[in-house]
Amino acid sequence: MAFIKWFYRVVFLSITLSAILAGYLYHSITVPVEITSKEEFEVKSGDTAYSLGNELTEKGLIANPYLTRVVAKLHSEWVPKVGKYAIKPEMNLLDIMALFDSGQSIFYSITLLEGKTTRDFLLAMQARGNITMTLLDATNEEIVKKVGLDVPHPEGQFFANTYRYHEGDTDVSILQHAHELMAQTLDDLWKNKAKNLPYKSPYEALIMASIIEKETGVPYERPLISQVFISRLEKGMRLQTDPTVIYGLGDLFKGNLTRKGLQDSSPYNTYRFYGLPPTPIANVGREAIVAALNPEQTNALYFVAKGDGTHAFSNTLKEHNQAVRKYQFKRREDYRSTPVIAK
Repeated sequence: MAFIKWFYRVVFLSITLSAILAGYLYHSITVPVEITSKEEFEVKSGDTAYSLGNELTEKGLIANPYLTRVVAKLHSEWVPKVGKYAIKPEMNLLDIMALFDSGQSIFYSITLLEGKTTRDFLLAMQARGNITMTLLDATNEEIVKKVGLDVPHPEGQFFANTYRYHEGDTDVSILQHAHELMAQTLDDLWKNKAKNLPYKSPYEALIMASIIEKETGVPYERPLISQVFISRLEKGMRLQTDPTVIYGLGDLFKGNLTRKGLQDSSPYNTYRFYGLPPTPIANVGREAIVAALNPEQTNALYFVAKGDGTHAFSNTLKEHNQAVRKYQFKRREDYRSTPVIAK
């Protein structure tokens, strides 16, 4: 009889302790973490439930490293994915481990600006410090191959825009996204282009868009400059645009376009060669493509920078020479060829 009483007491005590332990564990994995603001936490390659428990405990996010093992037992299908995650104050350990399993790590953003070259884009990505760089020393041919382009040259193939990425994403993956967006945008706008344009293909329109982008940053001028260059093409005139020459000079350009530079034999020298240059000279956004495909009617054949970021347009060479004398030969101290960026 005494043995039976003792046995029941042991069973009761065991059940009571198990219930207390279960309650403690349930409370520990469902209580919100004790933080007042969002914190970053990195799941590294090779991390396990045990190692994550240690790291979360060291950061003061959970009370006991073994709690992550409890969650792992409850959800054996969850597998932590490498990345940086944002842990928020209202989250509990179940939420945190589910987040690690989801792979929804922190997004970062990078803005690739209009008028910049592919090389500029790569340097901008390198400066971010958390993008895996594989193309910095690549040739144009290697970039074409690695990104998977269907053209022989990468310039102009990447849409200027803001892109989201995860830490550790590669420059290749970001450029692939930028190229997909460029291809889609160019295709959509080509379908609604103005009639009787001199372009044989969307690629030629993209070349023109890159020239427009480099010539002006003033929105209302883009369609006017587009028509000026289109008129020159239609009349058999040379484009004679400085940005193409500068692009062809590459590292030889030191900040001022000299007479020697204008005599350069590069196929990008539109002072010597007729027609469009062989490739775009920069990457562009939507507005420059729209301007290339929808020029604004004007009789102007010439334009010159006024020094405030805008241009003076002229119908005749005589008018143009007068504008050059007015705006170029007597430059103001605050002269600039591009507009002031509003802050």
